[in-house]
Amino acid sequence: MKQYTSNIKKGKEIIEYYLKQMEEEGLTHLPRWTPTTKQQECLTSTSDHSTSPALNIPTVNSTDGHNSRDSHPTSSSPPEPLSSTPDDKLEADYIKRYLGDLTPLQESCLIRLRQWLQETHKGKIPKDEHILRFLRARDFNIDKAREILCQSLTWRKQHQVDYLLSTWSPPQVLHDYYAGGWHHHDKDGRPLYVLRLGQMDTKGLVRALGEESLLRHVLSINEEGLRRCEENTKIFGRPISSWTCLVDLEGLNMRHLWRPGVKALLRIIEVVEANYPETLGRLLILRAPRVFPVLWTLVSPFIDENTRKKFLIYAGNDYQGPGGLVDYIDKEVIPDFLGGECLCEVPEGGLVPKALYRTPEELESEDIRLWTETIYQSASVFKGAPHEVLVQIVDASSVITWDFDVCKGDIVFNIYHSKRAPQVPKRDTLGAHGITSPVCNNVQLIDKAWQLGRDYSMVESPLTCKEGESVQGSHVTRWPGFYILQWKFHNMPACATSSLPRVDDVLASLQVSSHKCKVMYYTEIIGSEDFRGSMTSLESSHSGFSQLSAATTSSSQSHSSSMVSR
Repeated sequence: MKQYTSNIKKGKEIIEYYLKQMEEEGLTHLPRWTPTTKQQECLTSTSDHSTSPALNIPTVNSTDGHNSRDSHPTSSSPPEPLSSTPDDKLEADYIKRYLGDLTPLQESCLIRLRQWLQETHKGKIPKDEHILRFLRARDFNIDKAREILCQSLTWRKQHQVDYLLSTWSPPQVLHDYYAGGWHHHDKDGRPLYVLRLGQMDTKGLVRALGEESLLRHVLSINEEGLRRCEENTKIFGRPISSWTCLVDLEGLNMRHLWRPGVKALLRIIEVVEANYPETLGRLLILRAPRVFPVLWTLVSPFIDENTRKKFLIYAGNDYQGPGGLVDYIDKEVIPDFLGGECLCEVPEGGLVPKALYRTPEELESEDIRLWTETIYQSASVFKGAPHEVLVQIVDASSVITWDFDVCKGDIVFNIYHSKRAPQVPKRDTLGAHGITSPVCNNVQLIDKAWQLGRDYSMVESPLTCKEGESVQGSHVTRWPGFYILQWKFHNMPACATSSLPRVDDVLASLQVSSHKCKVMYYTEIIGSEDFRGSMTSLESSHSGFSQLSAATTSSSQSHSSSMVSR
């Protein structure tokens, strides 16, 4: 009965929430719902199998305060199929084990955002824990969370962050002079990262490595933190979604306020805040010197308010008493340089030798190299100026695959075939596999004098893609020759003439027409004998960060021509 009462309270909370929404929308009356004959039969059948004979209420089986989502039929015959699917609900045990406490409304927000991602980002759906971080960062406002999550997914894809742990090899300078590293865990089971910022030569590191190398190293630390959180979740048997950072500021002085160093620090904070929300559980700042308020004044405006609430700052040796470090970290793992007995293998830092400094030109070249090492290309699409990519096919039955994101605006995706070679811009050359690598970010290949049906033909139906959508697909070629992948500006449909245009339609039309569209894409050719079961065309699906959908997997294993998996 207690569990039944608890379920009633949860149901009341949900009902009151939606009643309030209807009031805000001006709805004052809804007709009483009456089931159809088929629905009545279904309800009767379900009631016979899943209700308690004594009380005629749904049977509840729970030991942890959550009602079980599983059906327990009392008859030996198979239960009637339920109308819901595993995608529109979460198991209570799963929530408790991996996600933590969620109210019914928070659970609903997670499910709705995940379903939206499944519709628009098939093949690259982040795990529930990752989606939940973005929802929590925006107080479960779905629209705001969806916006920053989509931006982050595009960023991860463009810079191949999913592969960072396997591809990033820190230079020796970082091994020797970057005074930071992982060190056991705190009392809550969170991974513990120790940073001896006061002992670090920020100027020397920037002069020796450049801003981008430092940023990439910090990103690899965050990726490792996500991995350790998953590992600790398995070890401790409860959800651990964030880590603790311990920052020792002993030695911090005015040299740390070197302008380029502060600039690099602010950029790192900005990128981490945008792409790793709610991953910092607690930040312990120890031995803060007098110069710290100056540094705090510079960086605090760039830190989210929710993140700032997790900062605990101790001046001098205040961290050693009650309410200090021992409240958050077991005494056995307090680092030796903080008065503990645990040997900490974090490098001590020190001054970077000037012999390792590089010239501004060398640093700029290295920065460009780091962030242009990506399989994806970006292109702008304007009204009347589509972006086109040429693919030359020698053997029929080859498979052209693509993976692209619509970063801005709405576009129409087309594939054409021509026996004639289009005139390629002079600076473009056919790269490996016969795919162009355009230098500029907008290339047009189809000559204006060409006529559709005579000089070239359409081999797939046009696909309209909206801003924020992610598209994957493949096409099995029937003929050799030249195939052109085209991203074209999508013109808004004209308003109906029978009535005045709606304000929303006019504003949307103005917004689209006044901005260019942008896409980020990757294409590849695979031989038909190598295509079955191959996912090399879907690079973003290789990472453990992603969960490859069954729909995408099945489509990749067929030889049929497929425009997209969206």
